[in-house]
Amino acid sequence: MICPDIVWSQNNYEIQVYASQTQAMGSTMFELHSNYTFSGSTQIVNGVLPSNHSLHETVEITTGITPVFETGVYLFTNYTPGYGYQVVGAHLRPRVMAPADWGIPFGLSLSMEIGYQKPAYADDTWSLEIRPIIDKQWGNFYASLNPTFGIALQSKYNNSVPTFEPNVKLSYTVFKNTGLGIEYYGDMGPVTQFDHGPQQNHALFIAYDLLNNINWELNIGVGFGLTPATDPFIFKVITGRKIKWKKNKLQTQ
Repeated sequence: MICPDIVWSQNNYEIQVYASQTQAMGSTMFELHSNYTFSGSTQIVNGVLPSNHSLHETVEITTGITPVFETGVYLFTNYTPGYGYQVVGAHLRPRVMAPADWGIPFGLSLSMEIGYQKPAYADDTWSLEIRPIIDKQWGNFYASLNPTFGIALQSKYNNSVPTFEPNVKLSYTVFKNTGLGIEYYGDMGPVTQFDHGPQQNHALFIAYDLLNNINWELNIGVGFGLTPATDPFIFKVITGRKIKWKKNKLQTQ
């Protein structure tokens, strides 16, 4: 039985902790975000379809515009048994990075994501995400913090008060090209008053990353929900291919 004030998630379209580095100028990364909810909600809550056994497929295309600025676009799709395959919505995500000559001893960038999702698949049909990104590499150890804020621009159930949605990644390099670590994803609710513990979303993923490959990206993770409001078991894969379409002297590998 699901408690009526607990909201399960159907928003698992891009499960990713971002690094601060923007896409290299003159290149485009084509990514496919795939994840499957082995165990999730089985009821319609706030008009949002169940997430149990849902397959989420998201196409992301990110292009480097300048050495410190990129623009990404997303197309969200969903397959839920009994409801079929649907195109769910699209988002636009510009991102700017602090230049290296600022001398900041860690990576720093800011992402702004805005877009639409069908009301049967998200509480917020129009939404804005503000994502600061802070990361650092110490030898073989890597850490990234994304203290994200989500804002409902149009919603039947949520107001425009930002929600706090922190993401964290900790990874260690082994065998030169392999990163193993954990990823944390949270949603604590409105910043003016956090949700009660069982209503918050907290998930932990065990993750693998392909490292030191200039053309391909691969991230695989197995996630476990830590609260009743979180989908209990999710498997995700992100695959990416970088295409260079313009040579530039400022571009580095």
